[in-house]
Amino acid sequence: MTLSRTFPDKWRPPLFLVVAAVLGIMLLVPLAGIFFFRVYENQLIETTEAELITQSAAIAAATAQRLKELGGTDLPLGEAVASAPAKSYRGGLVVQYLTGGWTPVLTRLDLTKTPILPGRPDPLPATEAVHPVYEETGGHLDQILLETQKLTLAGFRLLDFNGTVIAGRDELGQSLAHVEEVQQALTGRYASALRERVVGNPQPIYSISRGTSVRVFIAMPIIVDNKVAGVVYASRTPSNILKELFLKREAVFWLALFVLGATFIVGLIFVRAISGPIRALTRRSLQIGAGDRDALKPLAIHGNREIHALSESMLDMSRKLFERNDYINTFANHVTHELKSPLTAIQGTAELMKDGGSDLSDADRARFLDNILRDTDRASLLLNRLRELARADSVEIAGACQLASVVADLRSRFEGVQIACPKEARLPMSAENARIVFENLIDNSMRHGADHVTISITTDRQHLQVRVQDNGEGISAGNAYQIFDLFFTTRRDSGGTGMGLGIIQALLKAHGASISLLPADNVGACFELELPMRN
Repeated sequence: MTLSRTFPDKWRPPLFLVVAAVLGIMLLVPLAGIFFFRVYENQLIETTEAELITQSAAIAAATAQRLKELGGTDLPLGEAVASAPAKSYRGGLVVQYLTGGWTPVLTRLDLTKTPILPGRPDPLPATEAVHPVYEETGGHLDQILLETQKLTLAGFRLLDFNGTVIAGRDELGQSLAHVEEVQQALTGRYASALRERVVGNPQPIYSISRGTSVRVFIAMPIIVDNKVAGVVYASRTPSNILKELFLKREAVFWLALFVLGATFIVGLIFVRAISGPIRALTRRSLQIGAGDRDALKPLAIHGNREIHALSESMLDMSRKLFERNDYINTFANHVTHELKSPLTAIQGTAELMKDGGSDLSDADRARFLDNILRDTDRASLLLNRLRELARADSVEIAGACQLASVVADLRSRFEGVQIACPKEARLPMSAENARIVFENLIDNSMRHGADHVTISITTDRQHLQVRVQDNGEGISAGNAYQIFDLFFTTRRDSGGTGMGLGIIQALLKAHGASISLLPADNVGACFELELPMRN
């Protein structure tokens, strides 16, 4: 059973789908405003009420002045208004009723809280005759109300203190005292209401705007000598949202164009900077996984810094994996070749001894056994060097040591070689790793006839250069280019494995360092180690 069957892959949306969702949300943001038109509708309602309050207050003041001029002290009036204004708490605001003072009348209507009443009731016959002063005042103001209505599109009715209409286009002489907001105004309190507005054959598109189906009504009391002398009853349909948008169609057009343009630009940025490079990087990784070495090249478009870093790290990792694979293949071939020779010799010698049996002389038997032991020793030596090479590939790179201490330990092993080095030099690697490096270098020098090795050090701000010079036979120009190849040796007969410099190179590479062969001035060989300085 495969892993994919045991643990089914969870569905994840592709990047293009995520980008499309983000762009869709951006497009829906302005459209979603349709569902929040209530806020703007409410603002239109409040604006309409405020305008009606302003207009009605002016008409009420003019009416009161006219009544005083015509009626004098004999003017009949309605209910008395308390000297102290009453207060109504609504939405955290204090609304004070008009009593002739300097207290402003605040708007009260709110689509979310104010109930919508049925359409305004029809007028009823008046129960009392209109006083001549009120009748004359109404006739005087009737034309003013008509001209005001032409400009404001608001309907005005001027009522006396009994609720009878004394001015207005229609309903003269009829009573509106039974209307709820008029009843409240006749007691000296400002009143307002939202009532249903019947629209003939409304178009479906208007259904999104609640404000088109209501009409604002206000009743402003007319106060004379702190008594109710009448009511200014005004009404108007608030403007609907579509009409407002139509009036501002140019701004709406540019806003819509901006949203579409911004969405297109964001989509282009997503595709150019994220989606496209990721798709290209995915294709490139699949090609590399299939073994296509030609795919080891940078992307044409990286899009952003993070994808560039991801691409470079992936390519760097892929190159290292290819190099590692080549190294393993080459290494396996060399190991097979090197171990095959002693094993073949051991097998052949063993077969000769088996076939010869008792016919072999003691001298031949001893010679065959010596060959077996020699080949066994070589195989053991190769295995030991392979283990050292494996350790060099995964060595710990922390630590530091004194060069003089490492050299002092090596002098006891290489008694026939004089080793000179600086006394105060410090190396950026552990003592064990430094011992492996210099032990292999000095061993190579001794095998090539050297009896004196000089270690010198130079430094700069970033690197430490260590030179190891011996007085041995040196390295010929023909061999110089392959001395770092694994298993290359010119001393195979004397036990050379050709792995010493390979071990050094692998260990230094793990430290971010390098080793190179320098041209020798006189005799011998000179190697330079370049190590990075660590804080």
